[in-house]
This record gives sequence, structure tokens and C-alpha cells, in this order.
Amino acid sequence: MASSLLLLLLFATFFISCSFSQIILPLTHFLSKTQFKTTHHLLKSTSTLSAAKLRHRHHSRRQVSLPLSPGSDYTLTLSLGSNVPQQITLYMDTGSDLIWFPCSPFECILCEGKTDPKTAAAAVFNVSSTAAALVSCKSPSCAAAHSTLSSSDLCAMAKCSLENIEISDCSSHSCPQFYYAYADGSLIGRLYRDDLSIATSTPGIVVKNFTFGCAHSALGEPIGVAGFGRGVLSLPGQLATFSPELGNQFSYCLVSHSFDSDRVRRPSPLILGRHLLEETKENELNTNKGDGFLFTSMLDNPRHPYFYSVGLEGISIGQSWIQAPASMKRVDREGNGGVVVDSGTTYTMLPARFFHSVTTEFNRQVGRFYKRASETEDRTGLGPCFYIDPVGTESRKVPSLVLHFVGKNSSVVLPRNNYFYEFIDGGDGAKKGKKVGCLMMMNGGDEAEASGPAATLGNYQQQGFEVVYDLEKHRVGFARRKCSSLWDTMNRR
Repeated sequence: MASSLLLLLLFATFFISCSFSQIILPLTHFLSKTQFKTTHHLLKSTSTLSAAKLRHRHHSRRQVSLPLSPGSDYTLTLSLGSNVPQQITLYMDTGSDLIWFPCSPFECILCEGKTDPKTAAAAVFNVSSTAAALVSCKSPSCAAAHSTLSSSDLCAMAKCSLENIEISDCSSHSCPQFYYAYADGSLIGRLYRDDLSIATSTPGIVVKNFTFGCAHSALGEPIGVAGFGRGVLSLPGQLATFSPELGNQFSYCLVSHSFDSDRVRRPSPLILGRHLLEETKENELNTNKGDGFLFTSMLDNPRHPYFYSVGLEGISIGQSWIQAPASMKRVDREGNGGVVVDSGTTYTMLPARFFHSVTTEFNRQVGRFYKRASETEDRTGLGPCFYIDPVGTESRKVPSLVLHFVGKNSSVVLPRNNYFYEFIDGGDGAKKGKKVGCLMMMNGGDEAEASGPAATLGNYQQQGFEVVYDLEKHRVGFARRKCSSLWDTMNRR
């Protein structure tokens, strides 16, 4: 009787854990106006960080896109630990394939000003108070973290004897420390396993033996990262092993904010697993009733398999078509080319020649009505910028912008706020500032001198869209949404 009851409880637990087809989590935009003295400071900081990330991708042996500073990215909270679960705040990043976070005791060098002390303290995991176990040097997870080394090499580094290496008896030796270097920071970590708890509005789930990186020292990286890239160590990769329904598809819908902190107080929904638009109230979610996803195929990258790369045919400015270079349409055998869809980079970065063509055409059309704001361009790192008329008279003078991805019916029309940011420049109370508008895309550098991705689609251009990553069908989709309403509607279900 007791054994039957135990089997029944085990079955019930398994059923609850594995019957989930969808989990909804809140993403929080990590924007703090107190960190930026002026709008110029905010824009200059975010543009500098976006440029640094692309430069790092072009030149680093192991390209990993990571959030580098608060003010430009999104965070989520997970619970870890089989004894007393601890809540950890992490950046959500589709451009990396590992979950890691600071572990106590933690030393962060040159981290002053990157986040407030309270947030930094909440991001540190006390691994010694948990049942977390070190990952073995023979584990595939260890090989994935080190990427280029065989398990025999890793076990030798872990001081397993030659005899035991030859007979594959090194499971008691832990995985060696790994080193990650980023554009403005780095860390040294160890791989652990413990239970991951994901709380939802329905009964939560527990993922046993979840693998994560634990860093006791870092340079310029005070907060950890939840990697959502295409890899076995990423959150979707590990969820797919636990439950394919959860891990084979995820999406997020970033609330439109235009750097207005009042607009980002509401959560942006992160949806793990499948959900059907037909099951929700379309008129509450769509900007236009009946809107569906526009899909484009993922491009496999042999050198950087964790990137979500897609192809771009061109960009339309108003009625003018601008052809994208061949490098943006495909990825070659060396892993060069394609457009990385990235939640952890703020602005879209384009190859220099293509960026010049886009900005020249944009300037030709807008410059007929407005004067260039060159000083604003110098102070923000963005451009072209223009002095524009008061509210209500400028709409017809700013042309539409459409991203034409590879594939049939794969053209995404961006809302104007996603590519043209308007703000008041100057003014000190006595003198009224001027209204300025800037194109929110950036020069990614000369592609002839670079390697790696040709371009990046940043999160600023993804605002107001549900972006779905369909790992089963190897495609990325975009659909216009009222993201704040999507959060409310899905949490009522």
C-alpha cells in the first residue's frame, strides 16, 4: 500500500512537471534614469555598448554576446537550490548559450556604477548553503563549456590519472574552471548542478540537475546572464531535455518604451513553450486585428552555433529599396555573415557600406524638410539627427522603414518609434530646448576588415513585437503586439 502510494505520488509529480506546454515569466527592463545625467548620456552609453558588442563578436575567438551595462537590457528572476531555493536576477540574452551568475564570496573588479548595490547583492548566489554538486570532467556539459577541449583533456586538467583517463573512470574529478572574456569584462567560473524552480501562475515546475556556471570573480560583470542561445547549456536547451514542449520554442514581447521609465514599469512577457494566438483575444493583443507571425528561416553557423542568425534581403526607406550585401543573406563556412537576432544588444548594427546607403537615403528624404542636428549626433553617437517641428506636423515627413528578411512574405514594417527617437535637446529652464529626432541604427564597421556576424538586430527595434524562436522548425517570427496587454491576457488564462 505504501509503495503504491509512493508510485502514485511520483507519477503525479512527473505528470505535473512534464505536462506543461507553456510558462510565462516577466522580463524587466533594467532602465534607471538616475544612472544617466542627460538624454545625451543615456544615448551615448547605449550606442557605445552596442558598438563594443559587435566589435567583440568580430574579433573574439569565442564570441558571446552579453549585457555589458545596465540601462539597455532585460532581466528575469529564477529560483535555484534543492534545499531552500534562492532567487537570482539575471540578464536575459539570446546571444549566449550559458547560464551563469555571481556566487558568494564574489569579487567584482571595476564594477562601480554598473548597478546599484542592492541589485548587485540580490544577484549573488550562496552556493555553499545548497546541495549543488560540481559537474564531472567527463560530462558533456563540461565539454560544452570549454568548447574546444575533449573530455580527456579536461580530465587531465582536473588531475585525473592517465590510467583512469584510459578506462574512462574520472567521474569523481570535477570540471576545470572556465574563462569567459567579453568586450568590457570577463569572469572565471565553475560548473555546478542543482534544482531549478520556475514559478508560474499554475503549479511551478522543478528541473532536476540543472547546470549553471558559478563565478567567484569577475571583471566588469556584476550580474549574471540567462543564456537563451542555441546550445545544450542554455535555458531552452536544458528545458528541451526536461520537456520538449517547453524547450523547443520561446518568445518574448518587449513593451514599447522609447527610454521612458514610466512605460517600462509593466513587465514584458517571456513565454517558454507554445501558445496559440487563436486561444487569446486577438483584439487585445494585436495592433491590427488578424496580425500573424512573419517567419524567416534560421541560418546555421558552423563556428558560432549558438547564434540565432537570419538573412536580410534589404531595407526600404519610404518607396526606396536598398539592397543588402550578400554577407547579410547567408553564413559562410567560416561562420561569417548573417544577421544575429539579439535581446542583449540595444541597437541594430549594419555593415558600414550598407549603413551609409541607408542613412544617405534617409537623410535625402528627411533632409528636404528638416535641418541636420550635427551637434546632437556628436553627443549621442547616433545619426542622422534632425531638428524637427512641433508635435503633430512631422508625421508625414518621416518615411516608413521596412526590414525585408529572406523568405516569402517576410517583410517586417517597423513602427516609427522603433527607428526614429524624438526628444528635447538642450534647454535649462530659462531657454527652451529644441525637439530632435535621430535614426536609431548604427554603423557596425567595415565588413571587409571583420569576421563573424555581418549585422545585429537589436532589442530597440524589437519593441512592440512578439519575437518567437521556433527551434523545432528552425525559424524566427515577428508579430505586432500590444505587449502589456499580452501579459495581462495570458495571465488571466
